[in-house]
Amino acid sequence: MKGKDLLSMADLTPEDLERLIENARQMKLKKMVEQRPSTLRQAQGTAGSGHSLAGKTLALIFEKPSLRTRVSFDIAMWQLGGHALYLSEAEVGLGKREPVADAARVLSRYVDGIVARTFAHATVELLARYASVPVINGLSDYEHPCQALADLLTIHEKKGRIAGVSIAYIGDGNNVAASLALGAALAGAHFTIASPRGYELPPRVLEQVQSLARQSGGQLRCLEDPSQAARGADVLYTDVWVSMGQEAESSQRRTAFARYQVDARLISLAQPDVLLMHPLPAHYGEEVAPGVLDGPQSVVFDQAENRLHAQKAVLLELLGRP
Repeated sequence: MKGKDLLSMADLTPEDLERLIENARQMKLKKMVEQRPSTLRQAQGTAGSGHSLAGKTLALIFEKPSLRTRVSFDIAMWQLGGHALYLSEAEVGLGKREPVADAARVLSRYVDGIVARTFAHATVELLARYASVPVINGLSDYEHPCQALADLLTIHEKKGRIAGVSIAYIGDGNNVAASLALGAALAGAHFTIASPRGYELPPRVLEQVQSLARQSGGQLRCLEDPSQAARGADVLYTDVWVSMGQEAESSQRRTAFARYQVDARLISLAQPDVLLMHPLPAHYGEEVAPGVLDGPQSVVFDQAENRLHAQKAVLLELLGRP
């Protein structure tokens, strides 16, 4: 991997991405075998999960609350033999109680890695600049690479490949969309995003995606019509219309995205075996119609589980080396 941090999907090479997904797949399979009855486990000769990160500590700095990110990183460290330390906004106060640079340098003396879930991407970048240990972007306003890794792992599991898969993202060109678009381009997938005017992916992300897609054989399409985007898609992906920190825009956003709900009609335009994906938490009745995420096309809870396995692969990659 480039450098010592994971701040963006663009920090990865195609080879990095392929290796992370394969390692995550193998660790998930190993875990599934370990959970079977002991006689079957012995018959298959499967080793334990090991303690690859024994003695290592990971700091979780969270300015935003989380279910999946916090629990998956905490459990990942525990299963790998290490320890996670959760630090809330009230305890750290990045840039308020003390400068981000100072917090980064102090934490580097205590821990072996930092996961930061912040409002501003600049905060994650500052942490990485001054920390002497790996920094992982657990979510910022610009990207969510850990989510994208779990998403691509899920697509690979269900479709047997990522290259050539048609992914249609319906909704806001937000941090989740940015990371997924970059990851899809790295892997050679065909990524289409349908967003209202004014809510598209940032120009910088579009430039990066287009460059990566040219190298991998992937494709990028940016549309306004969600029906056109959904037609023939292998994957339908959506996310909330109003993210944390955007509450003041709630009314305006709900109006702008009113026709971007993923419902039975939109799903019917996609391939019969389409995967329905959402990073959760979902706002039922807004970006997804009630009941849709409980339907046969939905893989949202597989996605959520795969946060654990994808993040274990990232932790081993960044913290497991001498």
